[in-house]
Parts: sequence; structure tokens; C-alpha cells
Amino acid sequence: MLSDADQPAYNLAMNRTDRLVAMVLFLQGRRVVRAAEMAKHFEVTERTIYRDMSALGEAGVPISGEAGVGYCLMKGYQLPPVMFTAEEASALFVGGELVKQFTDASLQGPMASALDKLRAVLPRDRQDHVEKLVSRTIVRGRVGRAAPDVGTQRWMVTVQQGVVLRRLLRMAYRGLERDEDTQREVEPLGVVFYGGSWYLVAWCRLRLGIRHFRVDRIQRLELLPVTFAPREDFSLAEHMERSGVEGDSRPVRIWFHDHARERAQRESYATLSEEKRRDGGAEYTLYSYSLEWTAQWLLSFGERAEAVAPAKLRSLVRAAAEKIVKQHA
Repeated sequence: MLSDADQPAYNLAMNRTDRLVAMVLFLQGRRVVRAAEMAKHFEVTERTIYRDMSALGEAGVPISGEAGVGYCLMKGYQLPPVMFTAEEASALFVGGELVKQFTDASLQGPMASALDKLRAVLPRDRQDHVEKLVSRTIVRGRVGRAAPDVGTQRWMVTVQQGVVLRRLLRMAYRGLERDEDTQREVEPLGVVFYGGSWYLVAWCRLRLGIRHFRVDRIQRLELLPVTFAPREDFSLAEHMERSGVEGDSRPVRIWFHDHARERAQRESYATLSEEKRRDGGAEYTLYSYSLEWTAQWLLSFGERAEAVAPAKLRSLVRAAAEKIVKQHA
């Protein structure tokens, strides 16, 4: 069990008042909660939970607790509305963009209505923060693709701050085909989702051009106290449209053995519809944002996958396989 001294830095950074409010909200949404469950959620010790529950009781919050059962709020008790932080509001609005892209109309309407209500109660400065972020966020996908889990992107908040505040980001980045990190300073221009991943679109001062950085491949990230001038000739929407025309997303035809289909569907975020049965499997059409990545991915299936088209994809798979054979000769 963690001692108080061993608690994660971000939990220690949260002042006690914020944690007590968060605990009441946590209890509000549940009937009965054990101390161990709360300790795990807030990443503190159970001893800290006991102290905090006692403090809430002394402050007049009607909490009942029973040994071996857990804590609960007395029926009917509610906290007054709690104001969202800029980061919390931003997360909700970006989530709304995902709902619009990856769900049907039965959820899109209620989500839009809920976001309008949220926007109306936000202070002006937080409204501005959210509007800037939403205008610089694009979500692209296809029906049947799984929505991304924003929570797994550890650098998303810092990336979004850089985009909204127009502040330089310094990062260590590991590309798909590299075994080492490169040090970059970039001007963040927008956040986009495509191909099953979140990307930072930025002007790279190392490469002197616009690059897409997959957020989950960022190894270290720092928000610098340095602003940069807006690039008046840059439009995120137009950039993404040009990227699509130039072939960032292209159809590929792949044969998967039946035993590999479930994994292929899970990892490609695609709905696989059989087009041609053969050899214990079937050919499928998927969309690839990188033929090089797709070639490496197909190799991981061994004999249970085959690149059918385009010819360049077959060539990349063959070259990668020959390299592996040579390495093990």
C-alpha cells in the first residue's frame, strides 16, 4: 500500500479542498463506496480517505459510514453546481466531436444540446479557450471504426494547451520506423484524429515544414513559455483536405486467414466485409494512412496475411521480409 509520501506527484499537487469536493462528487454518483475503492480512484492511502471522510463530516456533509460496508451520502444531498476548468470543458467538447463522427443521430442530437447548455454557463475566458480548441480540432473516420480513447493519450492536455495558447512545444519524439528519439521544437497548429490515432499537426523547426506527430509516440513533452506568430496562410481544414487528396488515406486490399480476422478488425479499427473467399480466409479492403506502417503490421501476422494490392504495398512487405531473412541468415 502507498504511504502518503509515496503518493503520485499529481495527486499531491491537488490541494485538499479540491480533493474533498471531488470525493463528494464521487459519492454523489454512487450508492455505497468502500474506502479501498476510493483510495484506488484518487491514488491515495486508505488512511487518507478515513481522514478526509472525517473532515467532510465535521464540515457538515451528511456522510454515513459502516465498517465493512462503505460510505454513502444521505439521500437528497447535492452539491451546488461546480464550475468546469478549461481543460475539463475542452475534454467534453472534443468528446462531442467524437460523438458526432462515430455515433448515429440518436446520440448526436442530445450531445449537441448538452454542449450548448455547457457553453452557456462557462465564463467568457473559458468559452474562448474551448472555441479556439474546437476550431483547431478535426476528427476524421469511417462508419464502423472504433472511437479513440482520449484518456490513453498522456500528452493530450499539454498538446491542446500549446494549440490554444500558441506556445512552442519541445518534445522527444519516436517515429514509427526509428529506434531512437529525435528532439524537436514545434509550433502546434491543430489536433486531428485519423487512422485510429490522435495527431499533433505542427510546424517543425527541425525539418522546416508541417509534420504530423502521433501523440502516443511522444516520449517527453514540455510547454515552453514562448509564443509564436500565427501562420496566416495556414488552414487546418484545407491542409487535411489536401493531405487526403495527396494520398495520406488510400484503399489497400489484404487477405486475412479466418483465424486472424478478429485481431485484424480490432487493430485496424475497420469493419471487415468479405469480398473474395480463398485459402481458408478472405480478401478485404481497408484504408491505410501509411503503406510503410501497413507493411510492417502485415508482417506481424506471418502467413495469416497477404498484401494483395497495391503493388507498392506488396513490394514493401517483400523488402521488409527479405531484410528479416538476411538478418537471420
